[in-house]
Parts: sequence; structure tokens; C-alpha cells
Amino acid sequence: MKDKQIKYKKKIYPISEVFTQYLKKHDRSVKMPISYLDLLRFDESIAVYDDAGDDTLWLRVYFTGEEREEIEFGLKKVYSILHVDGDDNIIPYLNIDAIDFCTFGNTKPFRIKVRNILNDNYVYFYVKQADASRVYGLELEEILSPNQVNFLVEGDTLIEEHIFGIPGDVFVKDYLDRLTTIEKVAVSKEFVKFNERCFVRLLGDMRSYNYVIVKTYDFDRIQYRFRAIDFDQQSYEGEILIYHPYSFKENEALVKMVEEKLTKESIDQYKREERALIAKRAKSNKVRLRELELCMMEDKISLDKNVELLKNYLYKLTKDVRFKKSENMGEILNSSLDFVRRNYENINLYLNK
Repeated sequence: MKDKQIKYKKKIYPISEVFTQYLKKHDRSVKMPISYLDLLRFDESIAVYDDAGDDTLWLRVYFTGEEREEIEFGLKKVYSILHVDGDDNIIPYLNIDAIDFCTFGNTKPFRIKVRNILNDNYVYFYVKQADASRVYGLELEEILSPNQVNFLVEGDTLIEEHIFGIPGDVFVKDYLDRLTTIEKVAVSKEFVKFNERCFVRLLGDMRSYNYVIVKTYDFDRIQYRFRAIDFDQQSYEGEILIYHPYSFKENEALVKMVEEKLTKESIDQYKREERALIAKRAKSNKVRLRELELCMMEDKISLDKNVELLKNYLYKLTKDVRFKKSENMGEILNSSLDFVRRNYENINLYLNK
């Protein structure tokens, strides 16, 4: 396994006016009662530790006096906008149990814990710096993956609903060895499909702590699905292996399990299946996807050297001259998805002859 690491921290790219108009059209951009900068005005903080007593690198932050009331009311309004289209009737039944600040990562998010006081049920959402790369990644996840994502953007502020699942690093450490043989085959299959999905849509840096595994109980088995939770490295890096989850040492145990449980023929089959599914989703959402691609093709979300490196890698891999002619990450992504669509359509034409 070739291990690739990201050497430099990625810069945050602003949301362009063209992209803002796209987000408004598709109800992703609305007026917010609070901004990311508002939350940076916290007065005190303490470290947050996990159940084992280890530092999580999150800080529990506190606000004073009237400012605390203003912040908490704004966060309750955000929750109502995110979940019930802004219905204020639920606000009296909400409590902000915790506001945590992440001291690492590109967007340095705030994690908000909201509890319903009627039944003590609680959920999380995140307030982050709006980064164009991440927002493009979220939109592509909605359009091209089997998963739905709930997020909102206004100016420099991004609101994201929490994505449920077992963190990949926790799954590898605490669950992997306890799986049955059938479950290991199922997880191996899903990891192959996840790897292919990330590569085709150019989502990078899927180390084990940047995705979750979702368990679904069927009537005669347990289904598994890999879900990305970090989209900062959407169409940014130039090194092609960054877009392959198998290339990271954090995923080594999963790669070894795939090699043990699946034949090369099975791996190739699952790759073809995932590409066909991506092509079908792209076709059924072709208008929205085309609008998003046009936004990306007008945008700058990576370094010129990364664009040059990646397009040459993909040209050598596919011999498709469209990659060689690409001038930015939006055009490279468009070429990648078009390559998958064309191959899918050609196979269908052959089968229907």
C-alpha cells in the first residue's frame, strides 16, 4: 500500500457570487440569525475529555451575561431553520446544552448540542467558516452519493447537520476484529465502492477519522455504508493517491481485509457497479449537476500546480485528452464525471444491441 500524506494545510476559498446564486436557487443559502464570527466572542473555555480521560482537542466555550442569551437564542433559530423551515414555535422547547470549539482542522468548527426539554432527546449541528471546496463537496455528496446532506450557507458562515455513524478510526480499532466472515466481506465490498466513489468525484483525504460507518439492520443481516464527513479536500490536491482512501496508512487494516476477503474479479465488479450508480445519479440530476459544474469551472479552488499535476495524472491513466485540456479543478471534475457517463452509456448501448 502506498501511503500518501497531505503536507500543507489547505487555504480557505471564499464562496463566489456565481456559486452563491446557485446556492440560493437550491435553497442552500438563507438569512442567518448568527454568524461564525459571533461565536468567536466566547469569554472562557475548558478542555473536553472523552470517557477514557483523553483530551479530544475540543474546547467547551462559555459566553457571559446578555451575550450568552443572544448567542443561544440565535443558535436555537438556526436549529429551527435547519430542521423545520424556521418555525419559531419550537424555540421555547429547545436548550443549548453545549458549545464546543475545535482547535484543529481547516474550518475550526463549533459543535452545538441542542436538547429538546420535553423528552431530553438531543442532536448536534456545526457552525463553520464557509469554504468553497467544502461546500462543493457537500453538494456533490448530495447529487452523486447514496447519502443526503443538510447544510446552509450565508456569507462566511456554513451550518452543517451532524452525520451519524461510527467514526472510521473507532470502527477499525473496536469493531473490525469482532465482525463475522460474512460481515467482513460486506464491509470490504463497501470500502471498495467508497474508494471508487471518492476517486471519481475527486474527494480527497479520506483517512479513517474523516468518514463514518453506518450500520443498518436488515431482516437477515447487517448492512454497512461508508459516509464521508469531511469535505475540505474536494478537488484540491494534485497527487492522485490523495483521492484513494486505500492509500492512507490509517486505512491499512481495511485494505488488508479487502485483499483477504475479495478476489480481483469481485473488486473490479464492485468498482463497475459504483461507477454505474454514479452515472445513473448524474443522469437523473443532470440539470443541477451541470449548474454546479459550471460554477466550479468559473471558480478557483486549488493551486495552479495542483491542477497541472492532477490533470496529467488522469490523462496518463485514461488517455482522455479532455483531462489534458482542463484548466482548473472544475474542468477536471467535469472531465472525470463525463468519462464515467460516456463509458456507462457505451456499455448500455452495447448490451441493448
